[in-house]
Amino acid sequence: MTQWSKESFINHINETCESDIVMICLDLIDFSEKTSDDLSWGTGDDFGTMTYRCNSDYGMLPLFRLSSHGKINLQINFLRSKNLHKQVLQDMIIKLESNFLRDYDEESYPSDSYEPLEELICTKAQLDSFIKTIEGCTYRLKQ
Repeated sequence: MTQWSKESFINHINETCESDIVMICLDLIDFSEKTSDDLSWGTGDDFGTMTYRCNSDYGMLPLFRLSSHGKINLQINFLRSKNLHKQVLQDMIIKLESNFLRDYDEESYPSDSYEPLEELICTKAQLDSFIKTIEGCTYRLKQ
């Protein structure tokens, strides 16, 4: 198994993604380095992952994973399984649904999966809204 680092992750993104997706990934990496309580790099052989975690009363919780193939895994169902305060999860889901124009209820989104960034984040405003959603969730989990 390969241990990924920020440098190897960014190199792989540059090799596998279009320039607009590379920029989104770099912004998410920068944001994650500044705000996450625990930022970890994956150990996969085919592609790298970066996981954003925040500390809470429930322990360290992953909020999203970014892959070096330009995909993102929102940890909504994992968070549902932790029985978080209803307001925390509901706030996150409502903001993600309005930002990405998708349904993240249990029926429409039964499992956490990697989704291409280009299908979710098309504008700087959407990226900023996603970042604010994660910041808000992080803040609420620390209360």
